[in-house]
Amino acid sequence: VQLVESGGGSVQAGGSLRLSCTVSEYSYASYCSGWFRQGADKGLEGVAFIDSVGSTRYADDVKGRFTISRDTDKITSLQMDDLKSDDSSMYYCAVEMGCWVEHLHEEVSKPEFNHWGQGTRVDVSS
Repeated sequence: VQLVESGGGSVQAGGSLRLSCTVSEYSYASYCSGWFRQGADKGLEGVAFIDSVGSTRYADDVKGRFTISRDTDKITSLQMDDLKSDDSSMYYCAVEMGCWVEHLHEEVSKPEFNHWGQGTRVDVSS
């Protein structure tokens, strides 16, 4: 399984960016996809996740600003609106096969996902 990320870049606070992640293949009825992020001097943080029936999970600090969607069976997008300087991070797409969002831990963690993208940079200037 390979993940190809696109999107990211630089934007001023209050602006928007869209990230996309394409999975090369999947072989289960459902898979979870989403993003983690890691800012400078910060640990890896789960941002938003979705499964194949459309169930979603968001970190508290992005609720109401970020929207995750499964655009096709292989493409997941993260629409990021009203961006803040604290959103500046490397964003990593992650995928786990045979997964349902309801089964993820309340604080989604790295070990729950086996497939990772290379990461894409998001910089928000104030």
